Amino acid sequence: MSQDSVLTLVASDIPLTESLIGAVEIVLHEQNIKVTKDHRWLSSQRAIDIHLPYEPDAAGISAIRSVLDAVRVDMFINPVEGRKKKLLIADMDSTIVQGETLDDIAAEFGIGEKVASITARTMNGDLDFQSSLKERVLLLSGRSAEALEKVRSRTKFNFGADILTETMRRHMATSVLVSGGFTYFTSYVAEKAYFDYHHGNNMQIRNGKITGVLTDSILDSRAKLSFMNEYMSKLRIKPHQVMAIGDGANDKDIIEAAGLGIGYYPKPILEEITHNIIRYGDLTAALFAQGYLEKEFRVRRPQR
Repeated sequence: MSQDSVLTLVASDIPLTESLIGAVEIVLHEQNIKVTKDHRWLSSQRAIDIHLPYEPDAAGISAIRSVLDAVRVDMFINPVEGRKKKLLIADMDSTIVQGETLDDIAAEFGIGEKVASITARTMNGDLDFQSSLKERVLLLSGRSAEALEKVRSRTKFNFGADILTETMRRHMATSVLVSGGFTYFTSYVAEKAYFDYHHGNNMQIRNGKITGVLTDSILDSRAKLSFMNEYMSKLRIKPHQVMAIGDGANDKDIIEAAGLGIGYYPKPILEEITHNIIRYGDLTAALFAQGYLEKEFRVRRPQR
């Protein structure tokens, strides 16, 4: 049985126009998809919902995307029912914050390119995350832990991170930061971006030096999914009530399992598993994907 769906268009730097919306409708018509309801503007000339009787197939989605890519517009397709989620599971590096913190630490010691190369291959799914992380952390062995504070003090957040968490919080959702990075950073990022909880890996430090050893089990893709399941159980909710967002291979499991899985400027491995992608806009697009009106967005005074 088909389920009513909604196609959400979110502009980046070029406003949405009637001609563009008309071009999308033509593509839908060519796919024998009849638009039966009036469109709903979520934000004037920036975000709009187009209601559909069912979700387009892969060919239809590809055809719509080809029209939108030319004008840097993101698209999301989801069931109409239950759009606003009760749980947000978010990656940290290159999702909530700019860059990769481990690469930035390595750059402090002049080995940034070497570590970044391993990170890139890992995020593309070419290397096993656990062994890759151990290898990269071992390269930091004996280095001064002062570099951690230097990197943390330069943390830059991707636009909309705090708006995303605060808006969802006002609608009784829980936000959880789950990272293959380190708790030294997740604790800081969670506080600044208003996450309710955070989880990461523990880097061992002794006498002011990085030992190159990780304590406890490594938080990889499977662990992220385990945390997602744990919070679903605590909140007594189902997968369709969860939104997961991330950029790399380590986020594959949560994005596949969540009711709304979003790739944020994703690596190709994520583009293969979700058509809900932020490629041109910012993190507020994840609110439009849930059907929020821009006037519902909430912002706290920045902490830094």
